[in-house]
Amino acid sequence: MIAVVDYRAGNLTSVLAALTYLGHEGRITSNPAEIASADHIIFPGVGAAGEAMGHLRELGLEQPLRQAVAAGKPFLGICLGYQILFERSEEDGGTDCLGLLPGQVVHFAENLTEKGSDRALKIPQMGWNRVRFAGDHPVWQALPEGSEFYFVHSYHPVPAPEVVCATATYGYDFACGAARGNLVAFQFHPEKSGRPGLKLLDNFCRWTP
Repeated sequence: MIAVVDYRAGNLTSVLAALTYLGHEGRITSNPAEIASADHIIFPGVGAAGEAMGHLRELGLEQPLRQAVAAGKPFLGICLGYQILFERSEEDGGTDCLGLLPGQVVHFAENLTEKGSDRALKIPQMGWNRVRFAGDHPVWQALPEGSEFYFVHSYHPVPAPEVVCATATYGYDFACGAARGNLVAFQFHPEKSGRPGLKLLDNFCRWTP
């Protein structure tokens, strides 16, 4: 069973629908016992870091998530569920996060322009963007080079270099993915990214680190 963690941060039904389409058994849950017994964990989310961390504390999910990662369960963070894996976010006046990955989350630079030109870019980034994956990994195995994924975000992590696994460009290059051990996480939404996103999700569900 794949646990889709419900911490009132939305974007759950689209993840579950993608899993069902791929033939994997998923369950939306905020129950620590179900998270502990799951084979894989998906930690999605949209919204703001401060509110999300408040919900995790209210629901008593901080420690179960840390324990799941420590136990070696395959763990996938998506969008806000990528950002709050890091130590701290600038959002909401500064928010202490889960600290499962080394790094900070920052807002896109102001007056952002397209790389190599003076064309203004809107914040949040909303739409398709090409992702460059680093090295070989079962989760992005067999994805075509230059695959595009769907993004919606105003903030992005600045991870420690050793955990960066994917980059994209929006005004400047930024880390849109991080991986360490049994944990992988991405700024983009694989469940909304068509064939490449479904392939990545399927790879994750079959991954046994």
